[in-house]
Amino acid sequence: MEANAATTELFLRLGLALALGMLIGFERGWHEREGAEGSRVAGIRTFALIGLLGGVWQLLAADLGPVMLGAAFLAFAAVVIVARVRASASSHDYGLTTVVAALLTFALGALAAQGELALAAAAAVITTTLLGIKPILHGWLVRISYDELLAMLKLLVMSVVLLPVLPDRGYGPWAALNPYELWLMVVLIAGISFFGYAAVRIAGERSGILLAGIAGGLVSSTAVTLNLSRLARRNPARRWLLAAGIGFAATTMFPRSLLVIWAIAPPLGGELCLPLAVAALAGYLAAFLLWHRCRTDETDTELALQNPFELSMALQFGLLLAAVLLAAHGLRAWLGHYGLYLLAAASGLADVDAINLSLARMVDDGLAVEVAAGAVVLAIVANTLVKAGMAVAIGGRAMLLPVVPALGASLAGLALGYAVRLV
Repeated sequence: MEANAATTELFLRLGLALALGMLIGFERGWHEREGAEGSRVAGIRTFALIGLLGGVWQLLAADLGPVMLGAAFLAFAAVVIVARVRASASSHDYGLTTVVAALLTFALGALAAQGELALAAAAAVITTTLLGIKPILHGWLVRISYDELLAMLKLLVMSVVLLPVLPDRGYGPWAALNPYELWLMVVLIAGISFFGYAAVRIAGERSGILLAGIAGGLVSSTAVTLNLSRLARRNPARRWLLAAGIGFAATTMFPRSLLVIWAIAPPLGGELCLPLAVAALAGYLAAFLLWHRCRTDETDTELALQNPFELSMALQFGLLLAAVLLAAHGLRAWLGHYGLYLLAAASGLADVDAINLSLARMVDDGLAVEVAAGAVVLAIVANTLVKAGMAVAIGGRAMLLPVVPALGASLAGLALGYAVRLV
């Protein structure tokens, strides 16, 4: 019985090696399907055999030693490279994607035969996906500017290179300033903002009001409110549509805040989950109804958003966050919980990220979750009211009527969710 089970296991491993080769070969064969028979370096059958070859050599290496597997891989690589060179001489196509895919298929076949079935299958699916979305990836490259590429590299350097070397301990009064945690929160906010900015850029600089509001809200709901309010002043007939965009952007602040808080302090995230979720649902519903009311207006709105991740902006946010942390600890020490509420309301007039991150950090230091949750809600309410005032002040008095349902629904949902949570 044990021998039969072992044989079945070997068949299963070799079968997966063959299947993952067929999967990758299917994509390569489809990609080169218009080529004449015999002109392709490798297709579905060849890749299937490559996967099986890697699996067989892995089984042989179990008896002959790992050196034999390495020698087999080198011999196979030489054959593939020679075949590619000969094919390139006639086609003048010097791409190496198929060569790399073939070598990877051999390795994945060996990995499957070694018994790492889930890992080999996942890697094969990822490989096939990357091969298949070439047009999409190249389209992204066309849209990305040098400044945006540089910003992405800065984000990687600051998160992968700088973050691990920062000291993870508190400094200053009340040991409130932890360099590692401060920079981690800066990177978190910058990463979310950059993701939203990339979504807007990839979707196109001119996008529908619904997508523009939601994606733009990931970058800066205040910036979207400012831009759409200016458009409303120049286009008063479209104020309802533009108010819907402001509603989408402002409402996106709720799930964004919840995501950031939960990443830093899960207990605080759990406390705020219901209020912020109800607020988001109510706000999106109101904004969608406004947008649906104006669905005959096919005008696209251009969002002139600046790249949210610049070194100077990251440093400024880090300094702001440090100042808010110090102020929060100081006011808590001098005035108790009332000091935190006062700071939350004042900070929310300009930005919610700094105070949200500060309160989440203080929960880990012993601040009561209920107190932190109340301060977060206060900051969000203050920030939402500022957006409403901005829309009316810039867009004109005519924006008052459409902005009330666009932003008022989310505040009503927040109050309802928070009241239910307290009960």
